[in-house]
Amino acid sequence: MPKRRERSSDGPPPGPPWDQTIHEALLAFVDVEATGLDPANDHIVEICIELVRGGQTMERLDTLVNPVARAGGAEHVHGLSAQMLSSAPRFSELADQVQRMLADAVFVAHASGWDVMYVEAEMARAGRPCTIAHHLDTLTLARRAFGMRSNRLGALASALGIEHARAHRASGDVAVMRGVFGRILAQLQPSTPRDLWHVRVGERQARPEVLAACEAAIGQGPVLLHYRPSGRAAEQFAFVVTGVRTELDPPRVIGYLVPGRGHRDLRSDRILAIEPSGDSSQGLAPGNT
Repeated sequence: MPKRRERSSDGPPPGPPWDQTIHEALLAFVDVEATGLDPANDHIVEICIELVRGGQTMERLDTLVNPVARAGGAEHVHGLSAQMLSSAPRFSELADQVQRMLADAVFVAHASGWDVMYVEAEMARAGRPCTIAHHLDTLTLARRAFGMRSNRLGALASALGIEHARAHRASGDVAVMRGVFGRILAQLQPSTPRDLWHVRVGERQARPEVLAACEAAIGQGPVLLHYRPSGRAAEQFAFVVTGVRTELDPPRVIGYLVPGRGHRDLRSDRILAIEPSGDSSQGLAPGNT
């Protein structure tokens, strides 16, 4: 198995595309198929990159790749034989286009460390070394947004009702990934790609924008919280925020449900989104009734 790629502790560089709105930013949805599990010795046999802005496809690369060495490897997974790949372009012939397409875009993939390692390895072999230090992983985002039993791309497609006609083929997987990403946006309501980069399942860290929104809501009446408890599906409820305890790990959001005034102490890292509730009638703070 390829070595797990550690996440960079430094955030993405300031400015576009990371600080543009999620609908303005250029996103590169990427999927690769390979001859095996070791990017140092195995090679890409298929690649699909779709450049997307605001849900619209701006440019697309979808091609088989002649790996030269180890052709036919992992055929049992993706179905691509040495004969099928023999007339395809080599990665070196695609490197300039790949480099241009990824240059100003946010790299998005499912289990993204895998795709990043293979793209970096092939670009280096083609004499176009590049480092993709920051990327979005739809597997991590799906774990936070949905809480499914399985977050494999096929399992997510089935659970979310997204057609997955060509599993383990690059174009089919990119199509499903884009569908899953759209559902993630609906759940997490991010303002920017950087906001999504801060989603860190298992690291007990809240998204800074969500934490700031909770602090701004103190004493402002009810808000609508989207919250996913551990091991359960997301839920929504009207909530009056009375305090945020940033000294705790992770920070806690304190308040009460409306109606009913049931006290809640919420983990901030499990808050998916916060928005106006549209019901000021329930927003009396304690002591104002």
